[in-house]
Amino acid sequence: MAKPLTLDHDDLTKRFPLEERIYRMRCVEAWSMVVPWVGFPLHKLLALVEPTSSARYVAFKTLYAPDQMPGQKDRFIGGGLAYPYVEGLRLDEAMHPLTLLTVGVYGKALPPQNGAPVRLTVPWKYGFKGIKSIVSIELTRERPPTTEPAAPDEYGFFANVNPHVDHPRWSQASERFIGAGGVLDVKRQPTLLFNGYADEVASLYRGMNLRENF
Repeated sequence: MAKPLTLDHDDLTKRFPLEERIYRMRCVEAWSMVVPWVGFPLHKLLALVEPTSSARYVAFKTLYAPDQMPGQKDRFIGGGLAYPYVEGLRLDEAMHPLTLLTVGVYGKALPPQNGAPVRLTVPWKYGFKGIKSIVSIELTRERPPTTEPAAPDEYGFFANVNPHVDHPRWSQASERFIGAGGVLDVKRQPTLLFNGYADEVASLYRGMNLRENF
């Protein structure tokens, strides 16, 4: 990047106008819901740092605070991951207007369990791509070392919602939709390619084998 920046939470929320985005959210574990996130398009921040021609990916790193997050002390509790964990997007995915840097939910600031103070929201991808508690964002030439190697047959780098590519342990053809009534308001419904955002994002993957590049 041509112009690196260091910003705190107040800088982010004052520099960029916040907006509410009501997005479908699809978990890789085959449940879904509709969530009103509050944030701003990531491309606005990336434009400020002026990506160079060598930038192909965006890497996001999460907070490392084992005293606050017990799972970071014990890899068994923490899902076998190395912390601080990293997630990544291609630069064109990160620049897409649907990709949101998120600071709130349900009209309030993000609570810890939802990724306070800042998280990523990419509505056409499975929820695990929405890295929580982001402390740094870096533009890279090479694909970032994400959590994918921990279980490469189960969680791909792209993680686009796709009803035609099953998880090894369950089908992705349908999902349990959690409605306004919570766990008492659940119905089974078909899963849509790109979580229903195909008209907006399918062109990003034109010519790509979505089965191999899941």
